[in-house]
Amino acid sequence: MLEGLGKALKKATDKVANAIFLDKNVLDSIIRDLQRAMIEADINILLVKQISDKIRKEAMDERIKEIDKKEHIIKLLHDELVKILGEYKPLELKKGQNRILLLGLYGAGKTTTIAKLGNYFQKRGKKVALVGLDVHRPAAKEQLLQLGERNNLKVFVNLEENDTVKTYKNFKKELEKFDLVLIDTAGRHNLDKELIKEIEELGKTVNPTETILIMPADIGQAAKAQVDEFLKALSITGVIITRMDSTAKAGGALTACAETKSGIYFICNGEKINDIEEFNPDNFLSRLLGMGDLASLIEKVKSASGEKDSEEMQKRMLEGKISLDDVIEQVKSMNSIGGFDKIKSMIPGLGNAKIPEGAMESQQEKISKWEHIIKSLTKQEKEDPEILLKETSRIRRVATGAGVNTSEVRALLKQYKMLSDMIKENANMDLEKGFSQRDMQKMMRKFSKMGKIKF
Repeated sequence: MLEGLGKALKKATDKVANAIFLDKNVLDSIIRDLQRAMIEADINILLVKQISDKIRKEAMDERIKEIDKKEHIIKLLHDELVKILGEYKPLELKKGQNRILLLGLYGAGKTTTIAKLGNYFQKRGKKVALVGLDVHRPAAKEQLLQLGERNNLKVFVNLEENDTVKTYKNFKKELEKFDLVLIDTAGRHNLDKELIKEIEELGKTVNPTETILIMPADIGQAAKAQVDEFLKALSITGVIITRMDSTAKAGGALTACAETKSGIYFICNGEKINDIEEFNPDNFLSRLLGMGDLASLIEKVKSASGEKDSEEMQKRMLEGKISLDDVIEQVKSMNSIGGFDKIKSMIPGLGNAKIPEGAMESQQEKISKWEHIIKSLTKQEKEDPEILLKETSRIRRVATGAGVNTSEVRALLKQYKMLSDMIKENANMDLEKGFSQRDMQKMMRKFSKMGKIKF
């Protein structure tokens, strides 16, 4: 995700911090690197020039003492980049029922995004319904049904009816019991009059609390024209940008949306159901600079395990208690949010960690074996796994019952002991404060040993 820009920003801040004097040659070198990276990320050339001119002007300001100049330039760079990424605009659900229309052209990823959004809020305790009103794209309704079934989401579609307003009215009574109703609408190759008319008629019937435009990152700076078109024709309240993992042009889409003053609610950076995150420009830039983003990581964990489950597990961990089932749930949660390769940029100090190819696949196989092992344990062994280490015959019995080698039983017990010891070390942590950055780094490094991944 904008990896080149992130490296260039980090390099620029390091150059500023390490320079003895910020003379013209050093400054020109820093600005050239930044310009190249921003242009490669498809950021508008005029914005690139504005940032470059401002940095050059401030750096040459003789009123600023040399000792303060470095911090001033680094802060200026940070502030200007946050500014072009736009304001932080979270999607805040209102009291009572929320009805959200999702709009977008063909290929934007509306249907998969509606499932991601539904899962995101369902894991946070909302009663969610998905409504399939894309009547033009072949198999759109079937796709939504499949996504709903796969992710335990309630879906309302009528496979026979092609009138969107009539379909919605038929479901209206059933939808009253849901906190959040997410509505998948039809797309087109272009925002033509027919599509505008259809959405306007649907809008009068639905009376949405939010109307969100779904837009792929790979359209780059063309995002501005598309947002402008939708804003003129319809009342757009915010944007979700998809395919953030596929292209360097994401910089163009992000900054283009900021220019139109359209708040970006979420970004999607993969195909999995949990590959969606709230867009916070300040946190996003922090990640680009290699400083991590623990707030987004915590939100991802909630998306994977559910707010209630994650709170209960955190409470047990802070009390110094952990079971073998907890070990597996922790690994499953990590894998469902993309594994180490997806989340390492969110953890301060781990951004440059190299993940061996195929490591995540071996993790899935290991989880399956561990689950079979746990099913082969007695109640006493589950409650006190360490008794297995005292009696070799128990390990042999469990291995035979699970259809695995004794070494794999020992590997699970070793992981349990390592995680249990770590949890006990943090048992006195303030529940309100949660894990510090140091605690999180320590935990992630220990988790990484499950797949023999070295940081």
